[in-house]
Amino acid sequence: MDNKNNIIANAKQTIAIESKAIANLSNFINSDFEKAVKFIYASKGRVIVSGIGKSANIATKIVATLNSTGTPAIFMHAADAIHGDLGNIQEDDVVICLSKSGNTPEIKVLIPLIKNYGNKIIAITGNKDSFLGTNADFTLNTYVEKEACPNNLAPTTSTTAQLVMGDALAVCLLNLKEFSSQDFAKYHPGGALGKKLYLRVSDLIAKNEAPKVSPEDSIQKVIVEISQKRLGTTAVIENDQLIGIITDGDIRRMLEKTSDFTNLTARDIMSENPRTIEKDAMAIQALEEMESNNITQILVKENEEYVGVVHLHDLIKEGIF
Repeated sequence: MDNKNNIIANAKQTIAIESKAIANLSNFINSDFEKAVKFIYASKGRVIVSGIGKSANIATKIVATLNSTGTPAIFMHAADAIHGDLGNIQEDDVVICLSKSGNTPEIKVLIPLIKNYGNKIIAITGNKDSFLGTNADFTLNTYVEKEACPNNLAPTTSTTAQLVMGDALAVCLLNLKEFSSQDFAKYHPGGALGKKLYLRVSDLIAKNEAPKVSPEDSIQKVIVEISQKRLGTTAVIENDQLIGIITDGDIRRMLEKTSDFTNLTARDIMSENPRTIEKDAMAIQALEEMESNNITQILVKENEEYVGVVHLHDLIKEGIF
């Protein structure tokens, strides 16, 4: 099959071209990049990110990344900026302009207006000698040899390079701010990602009962307790101390060995030293414990006292698994 019509070959070639361009970006990380990061970090204002065409689409993603990692940012379309949206820019704001050529008409009109306001400009451009590149206070070079587009026209490699440079800025700022996972959770409270960051074991067991039996209880009582509490397990408690666990699997294995369990007790079939987790632990830690130990439930303790059970289904219900 001709290369032109070979979908797999074309896809691999696209990835190879863009990968090479991204790898080459590291050669453009220089003092201007360092100064730009430090200037944004020290700024009392926001980051205004602007562009036109496909660069505008990348600008909106950079804004989203900056906002989610603790650097306040807003998007301003370059065309709209010269028709009224310049009012978005405040005294202490830093402006990032994205343009592959750095010579688009809108950019040529916009840059002098921003400079008249006294705001610093960071250029992300593939042409450091362009109007944008030479008039910016800091220039971040995103030059690419060619687009992945076979006609070398559609913005593909160049917009990927812009995106990566924006990520590099955001990550460097994140590190300077010592932005923690707890900080991240404040900006991402929704969805599975947010729950991984803030949901605790105590939240999961709030609606669950805490099944328990004594070591001398009959197997019948054990089965009833497991069935009624609907968690597939029960703790075994002696003198207020957790000494074991009995699961559905333990019951099945017992029945495989004997049909007469009249004289058997919980102690006879329980597993000692069960896996436990603290009530204030993160829910994601409970999932990690279950996965690493190939179990579907884990007993919960608070100050060495048994307080409940987390089941894999609880994690599935919350969208964490």
